[in-house]
Amino acid sequence: MIATALVLLVLALLGAPLFAVIAASALLGFHREGIDLSVAAIEIYRLAEIPAMVAIPLFTFAGYLLGETGAPDRLVRLTRAWLGGLRGGLAIVSLVSCALFTAFTGASGVTIVALGALLYPALVRADYPERFSLGLVTTSGSLGLLFAPALPLILYGVVAQQMGLDQPVRIDDIFAAGLLPGLLMVVALSLWSVWQARGSSEERRVFSWQEARAALRDSIWEIPLPIVVLGGIYGGAFALTEAAAVAALYVLVVEVGIRREIPLSRLPAVMRESMVLVGAILIILGASLASTNYMIDTEVPMRLFEFIRAHIDSRLTFLILLNLFLLALGMMLDIFSALVIVVPIILPVAVSYGIHPVHLGIIFLANMQIGYITPPVGMNLFIASYRFERPVIEVYRATVPFFLILLATVLLITYWPALSLALIGGGG
Repeated sequence: MIATALVLLVLALLGAPLFAVIAASALLGFHREGIDLSVAAIEIYRLAEIPAMVAIPLFTFAGYLLGETGAPDRLVRLTRAWLGGLRGGLAIVSLVSCALFTAFTGASGVTIVALGALLYPALVRADYPERFSLGLVTTSGSLGLLFAPALPLILYGVVAQQMGLDQPVRIDDIFAAGLLPGLLMVVALSLWSVWQARGSSEERRVFSWQEARAALRDSIWEIPLPIVVLGGIYGGAFALTEAAAVAALYVLVVEVGIRREIPLSRLPAVMRESMVLVGAILIILGASLASTNYMIDTEVPMRLFEFIRAHIDSRLTFLILLNLFLLALGMMLDIFSALVIVVPIILPVAVSYGIHPVHLGIIFLANMQIGYITPPVGMNLFIASYRFERPVIEVYRATVPFFLILLATVLLITYWPALSLALIGGGG
């Protein structure tokens, strides 16, 4: 068994597709237990019966469409017109714009590439220190993963619902639970930005009603999107999958039909690019469900729980170790793979320590979010190094203050459950 695990690990390190490694481990496990291997195919087919799965391709398609248009430029212009005259206003604009963009695209690195070319030069021209500007844009790329309708929130809910927990995990609850922790992160970084903005040229910038109205008119078609989607979900007007369909249709009509920023000839390519990501997520998820069932059948979570209980009695100690583990995981593994591989293992253990499954989801995603900027191998560090043509060591130094601030917010999120659970009536 150990030899098999080592072989699979080597294959993964050599670049074998992750879904193939996961599926192989599940099939070998079922074969060893004498279970019919068709159970793996059944688990993959079972994805079609999960209603929330329909939302993933629809939201992904909407996010890719927005990324191909001038919507990011209009978002930056709008937020800068209304907030740019404040001390630290441009930095706050960067944080808010990146958080909103990441929430709808679900991809951290895409945010750096799409908005970085706009925000980084603007920050430098406004007399912000170059190191601060580099660190801000790099860090902002991972903000937004706690805001609906980010794909990681949906995916965590899908995975958690398959675990058969006593406490139900509703995706609407996860959306609501991420709001206050996400705002905490944005506010904390905004306060740091205001402090750093002393002496910048934007303190002398006068608010212009003319520019504010012009930016509002320019974004008139994009502004209703989050209001309709999120208002519809929380107001009970439509379910998650219906909200995803509304978002995809709205973006398609506005950007292709009304604004005509995406020609019809480009539309098939955008669909293909977005569905490649969706296909990767779904095939990894399907293989992981099969692997999860094998682990449950062989009582892997229970044995892991017994091992941890034998060495860790305190819930506080468990949470500290969990944070360290998730930070390391966020450096090395993309968030979608981490969700489908690790959540089924740690969720039953965390619940046994009295941690609410929705709270665990927010802890998990908050850690993964800052894992993107955790040295030495956080993904966004290398994306920013390439995008802005800066040595990666310089990017490390630039992100240290932001990392420490976000780490403090993650600890607050972890040890203050009410911050995540207050909006779903489960504070404690």
